[in-house]
Amino acid sequence: MTQQDTFITLTGATENNLKDVSLRIPKGRLTVFTGVSGSGKSSVVFDTIAVESQRQLNETYTWFVRNRLPKYERPHARALENLTPVIVVDQRPVGGHSRSTVGTMTDVHSVLRVLFSRHGTPSAGPATAYSFNDPSGMCPGCDGLGRTVRPDWDRILDPDRSLAEGAVRFPPFAPGTWQGQAYTHSEDLDPHKPVRRFTPAEREFLMRGRPGSKVTVQGTGGTWTTAYEGLADRFERLYLKRDLEGMSQKTRDLVREFLTEGVCPGCGGARLNEAALASRIDDRNIADLSAMQVCDLIPVLREIDDPVAGPVAAAAVAALERIERIGLGYLSLDRETSTLSGGEGQRLKTVRHLGSSLTGMTYVFDEPSVGLHPRDVHRLGELLLRLRDKGNTVLVVEHDPDVIALADHVVDMGPGGGAEGGRVVFEGTPRELAASGTLTGRCLGRRTEVKTQVRTPTGELWVKGADRHNLRDVTVCFPAGVLTAVTGVAGSGKSSLVAEFTDAHPEAVVVDQSSIGISGRSTPATYLGIMDTVRRIFARETGAEPGLFSFNSTGACGTCGGRGVLCTDLAFMDPVTTTCPDCEGRRFGEEVLRLTVGGRSVVDVLEMTAGEALDFFHDPGVRRRLRALRDVGLTYLTLGQPLSTLSGGERQRLKLATRLHRDGVVYVLDEPTTGLHMADVDGLLGLLDRLVDAGNTVVVVEHSLQVVACADRVIDLGPGGGRDGGRVVFEGTPAELLRAPGSYTGEHLRRAVG
Repeated sequence: MTQQDTFITLTGATENNLKDVSLRIPKGRLTVFTGVSGSGKSSVVFDTIAVESQRQLNETYTWFVRNRLPKYERPHARALENLTPVIVVDQRPVGGHSRSTVGTMTDVHSVLRVLFSRHGTPSAGPATAYSFNDPSGMCPGCDGLGRTVRPDWDRILDPDRSLAEGAVRFPPFAPGTWQGQAYTHSEDLDPHKPVRRFTPAEREFLMRGRPGSKVTVQGTGGTWTTAYEGLADRFERLYLKRDLEGMSQKTRDLVREFLTEGVCPGCGGARLNEAALASRIDDRNIADLSAMQVCDLIPVLREIDDPVAGPVAAAAVAALERIERIGLGYLSLDRETSTLSGGEGQRLKTVRHLGSSLTGMTYVFDEPSVGLHPRDVHRLGELLLRLRDKGNTVLVVEHDPDVIALADHVVDMGPGGGAEGGRVVFEGTPRELAASGTLTGRCLGRRTEVKTQVRTPTGELWVKGADRHNLRDVTVCFPAGVLTAVTGVAGSGKSSLVAEFTDAHPEAVVVDQSSIGISGRSTPATYLGIMDTVRRIFARETGAEPGLFSFNSTGACGTCGGRGVLCTDLAFMDPVTTTCPDCEGRRFGEEVLRLTVGGRSVVDVLEMTAGEALDFFHDPGVRRRLRALRDVGLTYLTLGQPLSTLSGGERQRLKLATRLHRDGVVYVLDEPTTGLHMADVDGLLGLLDRLVDAGNTVVVVEHSLQVVACADRVIDLGPGGGRDGGRVVFEGTPAELLRAPGSYTGEHLRRAVG
C-alpha cells in the first residue's frame, strides 16, 4: 500500500453549504468531525463520503439488482478516492412499532427460538413456532401483541338514555349524523326507550344487527336505504380493524378516548400461544427468559451444556455480552423498542456490528453519544476503538469532549453555521485542537462553572407515588418558576418520571426527541406557520389570489411543479437532478416574480435569512415566530431552505422555536442539547433562562453537565439503570450535588468543575 492509499481523499466538495472542501482522512484511524450545528460536518461525512461509497458499491451489482437497491445521486465533489465500503449508524429512531422488541432488533430472540426448537420440552415445533410475529407461534387472542384493545362500552353507550336522547356518546355515531340515524331510524328499535330497558334480543340487534335488515337514512345527497350494521360491528370495522396511524391525529385522539387496553387474558402478555409457552428449558419458557434482564439471562444460558443446544446458547450469550458491555445490561429482550430512549436505541444499533469479523470497512457514526450519561461515554469510546483496532476506519460526527479526546485525528468545521460555515478551520490531534483558538478549541479549554445563586421557587408541582416502569413509589416536588434538571444514567427512570409529571400537569408544553416531518417541500417558513400570513400580505398588497404565492399551489412553476429541480429516474442507473431551466430553481412561475411588496417578490422573501426577514416584516404574528427562531440561534437559516438539508441539531432547535413565547406555562424538554455544539449549548441556556425569567417553569431531562451546572434544581435518579434505578438519589442545587455521595452525576460534575 502506498502512502497515498492510506488516506481517503476528498477534493472540491460543494455539497449543501460546503465551500470547495478538500480533505485527506487517514484510514484505519478514528477521525472525529466537530463544529457548530450547520457547519457542514454531516455534509462531509454522510452526504459526500458515505453516499459516494454506497453509490459505487451498488455499481458492482448487476443491473437487475441495482434497480431494486436505494438510488444515490453522485455528490457534488470533483473527486473522491480510496473509499472503502461504508456502514452508517445514524440518528434515525429504531423501529418503533409494537412488534419490535430488543430481542428482535438484536436478533437474540431468533437465537432463543432456535434454542427452544432444539432443546425445549415438549417441543412446539420449528423455530417459527416460538415467534410472536408468526401465525404458528403468536397468541390467537392478541395476534402476538401481548395486549388487547377493546371498545369501552361503558363510555360509548349510556344505558340511562334512549337512542334519540344520545345514548350513543361516540360523536361520529351520535343522533343526527348519517351513521347515527341507522339506530334512531331502525324499525326494529324504539328510539325513545332507554337502552337499559332493551330486551336481550333488542340489545343483540343494536350491537350486531341481523342478516337482511335494512334502514333508511338521510344525507346531503338525499334519502337512501342501506343494510343495517350493528353498533359494535360498525365500531370494530371502522376503528379496530384498521390502522389508527393512517387516520388524522384528531380522529386517533377521539377514538382512543373510547377504547380500553389491557393485558391479553389468553397469554398474560407473553404474546405466544399455549404450545410455545408450554415448552420449557429448566422450568423456564421462552417468555420467561425474554422477560429477564440481560445481565441475569447471561448466567442462565451459560448453564446449558447440551451437545446440541450448547453452541446455540453460546451464540446467544456472546450477543448478550456485547449488549452488557455497552451498558445496556438492565434491558430485557421483551422490551418494546418504542420505549427506548434515543441513546439506548443508538447503542443497540451499534452493538450489532461488534460481532462482525469484517475488516477494512468504514464505520460512520452520527453523534453516538446522544442520550448517554457521562458515566457511559467511556463505554462508547471503547466500542469505537475496538472497531478501529479490528482494521477499520471510523468516522464520527460528535460534540462530546470525551469522545473528541479519543480521536486519532480531528476535523473542525466552521467557523459558523449555514452560509457562515462549510469550511475546514482545523485539522490535527485533540491536543492541538484545544490550543488552536477555534470556537471548538476554546470550548474544550474551559471549565464548567456551577451556579451559586439560584432562583427562589414560586410554587410546587408534585408527582406522588409514581410507579411507571422501574420507578419505585417515587414522590418528588418540582419547584415552580425555576429551571429543574432531571438527571441520571440511562435506564434510571428519568423519562418515566417526567412522563408522570406531564400526566399530572397536562398543561405542560412538551418538546420531545421525535423528529420533525421533513420533505423537499417543507421549509422553516412553512414549519413555523408564517407562510399563510406571508401569502395573505402579498395577496392584499397586489390584489392576486393567495394561492399564487405558494409553490405548492397555483404559483408553482409549471415545468418543475414547484420543486425547483428536475429529477430524472434512470432505472438501474444513478438518478440525475438538475436545476429547473425555466424557474432557475426559484420554484415559482414567471408571473409571480413580477408581484412585489416593498420591492421584494415572494422569492426574495424566501431567500431572506430569518434575521433579514425580522427587519422586513411588521406583522406581529410573523415577527413573534421569527423572534423565536432568533432566540434558538437560527437567524442564519433562509426561510425557504428545505428542511431535508438541515442538521439534526438545527431541526431540534427549529422544533423548539415553535413552542416558545407562551408565558406562564410549564415547559418540559427532553434532552434539548441533542445535536448541539458546546457553544450552541450556551445559547440554549440563555434561552432557558429567559423562559424562566418570563414566569415559566422549565423542566429538562439532560445529561449535559453544562445544563446541570446552570440549573436551579437538580433531581437525580438512579443509582443505576433498570431494577437498580427508579429511586431519587439526590434533590437540591448544583452546588449541593457536588457533595452528594452515591450520585454518578455528582461524581462527573466534580470532575468537570475540578
